[in-house]
Parts: sequence; structure tokens; C-alpha cells
Amino acid sequence: MIPSEEFKRIGQANLPDYQKLALVADMCRANALTSVKIAGSGHLGSSLSAMDIVIFLYYKEMNTIDLGLEHPDRDVYFSSKGHDVPGLYSVLYSLGVLPREKLLKLRRLGGLDGHPDVGIPGIESNSGSLGMGISKGKGMAFAKRLAGRKGRIFVLTGDGELQEGQIFEGFQTAAHQGINNLIAIVDHNKVQSDKMVDEIAGLGEFESKFRNFGWYVRRCDGHDFRQLTEVMSDFAEVIDRPKILIADTIKGRGISFMEHPKAFVDGKGLYRWHAGAPDDQAFTAGYEEVIDRVNSRLTEENLALLRLEDIPLEKKEKSGVSPEYVADAFGEALVEIAVERKELVVLDADLAADCRIRGFEERYPERFIENGIAEQDLVSTAGGLALQGFLPVVNSFAAFLASRANEQIYTNACEGTRIIYACHYAGLIPAGPGKSHQSIRDISLFGALPNFEIIQPCNAVETRMAIKYCVNETENNCVLRLIIGPSPRVIQLPTDYELKPGKGSVLRDGRDAVLFAYGPVMLHEAILAGEILEAQNFSLRVVNMPWLNHVDPGWLADMIWDCPGIYVLEDHSPVGGLGDHLLKVITREGLMKAKSFDCIAVEGFPACGTPPEVLKYHGMDGSSLAQRIYSGRKK
Repeated sequence: MIPSEEFKRIGQANLPDYQKLALVADMCRANALTSVKIAGSGHLGSSLSAMDIVIFLYYKEMNTIDLGLEHPDRDVYFSSKGHDVPGLYSVLYSLGVLPREKLLKLRRLGGLDGHPDVGIPGIESNSGSLGMGISKGKGMAFAKRLAGRKGRIFVLTGDGELQEGQIFEGFQTAAHQGINNLIAIVDHNKVQSDKMVDEIAGLGEFESKFRNFGWYVRRCDGHDFRQLTEVMSDFAEVIDRPKILIADTIKGRGISFMEHPKAFVDGKGLYRWHAGAPDDQAFTAGYEEVIDRVNSRLTEENLALLRLEDIPLEKKEKSGVSPEYVADAFGEALVEIAVERKELVVLDADLAADCRIRGFEERYPERFIENGIAEQDLVSTAGGLALQGFLPVVNSFAAFLASRANEQIYTNACEGTRIIYACHYAGLIPAGPGKSHQSIRDISLFGALPNFEIIQPCNAVETRMAIKYCVNETENNCVLRLIIGPSPRVIQLPTDYELKPGKGSVLRDGRDAVLFAYGPVMLHEAILAGEILEAQNFSLRVVNMPWLNHVDPGWLADMIWDCPGIYVLEDHSPVGGLGDHLLKVITREGLMKAKSFDCIAVEGFPACGTPPEVLKYHGMDGSSLAQRIYSGRKK
């Protein structure tokens, strides 16, 4: 990485302003690339497209650093989309706001969250859940005016983010409310997660839309510091309305093979550098390209070449076993079922690759609806399809689908139709992106609705059973809760296992306590706890319970009758999940008797970090579980 002293050296060099800005921007690109590589995940494409804008604001336009991060009259900048935060972190490091050890702990416990969090120095607003930034910026701007403070509010949005409804609610009210110290900047890189914006949900001629809302609008090359300067000078003369800059940028800017359209995969129009970390070859090639460009400029100015600091990478042991993704089985099952069920329609919120439904899109394009980043519209569209006799399967991340579209889901349910909601990225893990993406409220939100069945399968086999049940057997609305990452281990179900409503299966038998869990992540930890306890002569029964809001009382009685201790491992908050439901049935049926009951859940806000770090932090790793269960045993 490039150490902070090098930024100071370049800052003190006798160079023209724009040349200095270009050098610093590329140096920050290199450090952002390093931090993502070390983290093993992150968003590079948008970090690189927004980099020149962020450098321009902090180094030339805003008073934030000069006045200090706590000064009431400072300018405020934040990114509404939040994906580009590795780039912002690298800029804050270059300015001395973030220390070296923080930059090197991206997506690590005690380090830097995968999306912006106000607990980090220099971060002015949490983001990552899209569409909120203009409204939040408007509130900040109003507050400055109300308190008599100086300073402007700068909000960066993504162009795909403009598909969200709330962002236009903010745009249409800002001028009406007389907000004149708000400047919005659209990072118009024209690419969403892996496709062009125009392929997902085109925005049309949106400059006129902003003008019609009363905003002062300009457009320029977002990588040209001279043009950015000219626009901001123009904005300074406009004091009666909010301003917006549409900055034309290139996703992946500064690393040739990450720049669109060159970065599209096999000519299929799929951008590969939105999220994830580069492999060793790509990292080396990208890093050397940026450093060589910087050093070439320094040589032309007779300045010393960059001094780089070596950062050792953690060695990760490979298991040698191909990982299982339950979402793969989900996507494959949809394609298979659609052959017979012609009424099946799949809807997506710009997450087709993550949700593993690209295969359905390619096989049945006429029955696939790409709705873009707009969950409320997505769910109500599904409601309309259901009213016309189709069976919609709605796909998005659980954190956004369950909460943002909850009112629309409720209205659909009131109409007596049937819809399948596929809640991907459910639960605590992966924890690197941070609390905006970790879904620990969805079971309670769906569980409060009548005629809903919530199922979380533990492996590919059970996933196929679950989607077939939802499509072919039940008359209720269904929620399929799916993890997004690889399973820590392939959960082995009994050979004669059948998915039956309200019933689970024993994965490991025992007599001293019973532990109910669900999903591959928590069941792995539960089985591990059983293995640890066995060495202490403590016998733990581990039960896979995929039905999160429905249990057969007779089956439950059989599972707990001979065990003095009952435990639930909850991949959710302690409120409204499987634990609450089991406890209600146990109490109602008089099954508690002299037994103890303990629900182990995600207390407070979910932590950000690697899976082992975060599971241990919340006391949900196998070792912590074993210790808690053993200490709670009956004497």
C-alpha cells in the first residue's frame, strides 16, 4: 500500500492543482484496491468511478478538513449508495482522518464496515440500503438553516439508485421546501450490479425530470477536474434552489480491465467488478497499472518514485471440498418446475446473479421480470400478477424485501392471492457488508402476517423440497429464507427425510439437551457444539427445524420430552423468530414441565467482520454454544 507520508509528500510538491489531484486520486485507487484485496470482498467498480469526484470535493471544494469534522459550519459529504465506501475510506486515510490499521481492517471486526457507518471517523451517515440519501441530505440541509449554521450538504447517488421511489420523493420536495444548500451528484457510470442501467430499468432523459422538480441541473465529465471546478463555481451563484450534477463516469475507472465496456464478461453484458475481491493475478495487474501511471507522472516532474509498504496477506486454507450454495439449488429448481407450471413468473430487483436466477431469465425470458432497485414496486407488480392468476416468485435481499416492501406484502396478502417471497442473504452471515445488509428482522415481519409459511432449508436437497412444496402443495403464501454464501459444511439429512409441515429432523441425537437450529450456517455451529460437548461427556441433540413459524405439537413433544434443557439457535433477533414460536407452543401445550429454555440470538445490532469473528462476537460459534449449554446443564 501507499503510506500516509507519501500523500503528504505529493501534497507539498510544487505541482499544478489538477495534476496533483489526479496523482492523489490514483494513489487512493491503489489503496482502495489493496484494502478490498485484504478484506476478500468489497465494491471496486463504483469506488473507482466515484474516486475523482470524492477527491475533488475533499481536496478542493469542501471546507470539511480545514474546519474539522466536528465544526458546525463544515461542509458535509456522504454517499447515498454506500457501495463506494472503500474508495471513500482510502481518501479519508490520505487526509489523515483514518489510521493505517483501520484501512487494513476493511470488513473486519473493530475495523471498517463494508458499508458506511457513523461510528467511523469521517462518515456522516449510514447507507447501503439504497434510496435514502436525498431525503437524509435534505434533513441535514434544513437543520443547518434552522440552526443558523453555514456549510453545504453534498450527497452522491448512484444512477441505478434512481430506480428507488424514495429518492424521487426527496427530489420532488426539496425545492418546494426551499432547500438551497443541498447539492446532489449522480455518479452516472451507467452500470448496475452486473448489467447496464438501460438494460435493467432505463432512466430516460432524467435531466428534465430534475428541472421539473425545481432543481438547478448541470452535467459534466466526472473525471475532469476542470469541468468539476467550473460546475461548482456555477453552483455558487445559484442561491435559490437545490443543485444537482449529473457526473458522467466510467465504472472501474483507472484500471483498464475493470472499466466498462471492456470489463463485460464474454460479450454477454455482465460486469464482473461490481463486488468481490480480485484474485492474485488481477490484483497484481491492476495495482501495477495504477502505480506505473503515478510513477510515470512523478518521473516527468523530476520527483522521487512512490515508496510502497508491503502488507502480508493472511493465508487461507482451502478445504478441498466444493462448497454448496443453497441458492444454486433454488435457481435450478425454478427452471425445472417452470416446465410444468406455466403460471410461474420470476421477479428480480437487480440481484439476478446473487439470487442465482440468471438461468431462469435465460431459459424463460418472457416469464422473467427485471424490476430494478425498487422493492415496493416489485412486490406490488407481483400482486397484480397474482390477481390475474399467475404465481409470482419475488426475489431480493431479505433485509430490503421484508422491511421496505412490508406494507405492499401485507396488501397482497389481504387480497387472498398466493405469492412466494424468496428472501436471499438472510441472517447474520456474511457479515462483511455490515448492518444494512444483515437481515435479522425478516422472520418477525413476515411472521406477523396471516397465512404465511416461513421456511429456511439447510442444504440443496431440502431447498429443492421447499420450493416444490411452495409451488405445488401449499395454499398459503410462502417465504423462502436463503443464505447467500457457501455452506460451511454440507448438512447431512436422514436418508428417509421428507419435508413435512411443522416437522424437522434430528441431525445428531442426544439426551442431555436439545438444540433447535435452521439454515446451513447455524446448523454447522450447532453440530460443532455437539461434537465439542461429546468430548465432555455431554450428549446434545441437534434438530434441524426449517419451519420458522409453524410447528407440529406432537412432533415437538417427541423432540423435547427426554431432554431437561431446550435451546434455540436463532439466525435472527431474539424477537419474533423460531425461539418465540417454539416457546409459545411449548407453553400452550404444557410441555415445559421442569425443563429450562434458552434462546441464543443476535442481540443488539449485528456486528461487521468475518464469519468466525462475528459468530464469536455474538456467542453463536460452536465453541461459545458448547460452553453456554454445558454451563446451563442440570446438576
